[in-house]
Amino acid sequence: MSNAAYGLLGAPLAMAALPLFVQLPAYYASHLGMALGPLGMVLFIARGIDMLQDPLLGHLLDRRPAQHRRWMTLGAVVLVLAFAALWLPPVGIGAGALSLWIALMLVLAYGAHSLINIAYLTWGSQLHGPLGAAAWREALGLAGMMAASLAPAAILGGDTAQVRPLLALYSMAFGLLMVSAMWALLRHAPQVATPTSIQTQGWRDTLRELAGNRPVRALLLPYFLNALSVAIPATLALFYIADQLGAPQLSGVFLACYFGAAACGLPVWARLAQTHGALRCWRAGMLLAVAGFCGAALLGSGDVVLYAAVCIAAGAALGADLALPPVLLGRLLGQRAGAGFGLFTLLGKLALAIAGLTLPLLSWLDYRPGQGGGVSLVLAYAVLPCLIKLLAMAALSRCTETLGSNT
Repeated sequence: MSNAAYGLLGAPLAMAALPLFVQLPAYYASHLGMALGPLGMVLFIARGIDMLQDPLLGHLLDRRPAQHRRWMTLGAVVLVLAFAALWLPPVGIGAGALSLWIALMLVLAYGAHSLINIAYLTWGSQLHGPLGAAAWREALGLAGMMAASLAPAAILGGDTAQVRPLLALYSMAFGLLMVSAMWALLRHAPQVATPTSIQTQGWRDTLRELAGNRPVRALLLPYFLNALSVAIPATLALFYIADQLGAPQLSGVFLACYFGAAACGLPVWARLAQTHGALRCWRAGMLLAVAGFCGAALLGSGDVVLYAAVCIAAGAALGADLALPPVLLGRLLGQRAGAGFGLFTLLGKLALAIAGLTLPLLSWLDYRPGQGGGVSLVLAYAVLPCLIKLLAMAALSRCTETLGSNT
């Protein structure tokens, strides 16, 4: 069960990631009254700062491998506190102060999450049989996502007077889970030999080594495009559910369907990858996601059963996006694993930052939360991600020969 002890940390990391990237924009817009334009710009700036720090964090972790546990512990403390602060902003503050609050807390939460996650992925890439460890990590991460999709939705959909006390309890539960997961990781997870610190090489050497890795270069564009195709609907999902389908009370159920299908599909993708290769299975997952979101483009008010089917199809495809790219990277990176994972998490954060700009774009197109959906919301939520996903598939097909011997 040592792989399970390693994978447990995936649950609180996912529980933090889902609100940061999916639920908080809708929470601040719909419950705290923050306008879409300022909210979108805050998300873009905070995610942009987060994006820029990832390669630095990865480089520093590579230079101080013996300090990974200490930095992960510090990151866990900061993440727990920032997570609670995001759900519980000071009462009665003005619009400007609220914007500053969410921006500052997002920067702290993003930074702590990145620090933990890069060290965590690096740890997993050095284990024997990394696909099994990755499966535990992502499966428990999906369980965390399901909890994070159901609990806040139930809280926010209930009695308004109880929202803040229940969010406080939810934040405390998250903190306890983080403490338990860190204890399991540090005490019972498979251990790896601490590599020699890289003292003599600086940023230029790190970048030169990564730039000289042709398979890693080939993976950059498809990885970024795929991340963008996931980030846009993640940012807009709750707006689509509330205004296009007219079913905000079912948002937790839909998210649970999505992540539950991903959890069920994850072991299937892991087994298929062992037989057919991670690269081929990742492409198949992309195609399944396109099929799912094409269906979402055709739905309207009341189509809740059909949308649940869309969530299941797209969620089953999510397992490939979660499990297979880290496995590919672990095989390609070598000693520069920290910097390499930092580079690719940078691309994921860049995708999230760009996705945040869809909110001011929708505002410019006269979309207003709570006033019904429309063509602009459907195009942004469903059609645009499909087009980007197809571009990612094309880019991945072009680099298949380069990656083939490594995958």
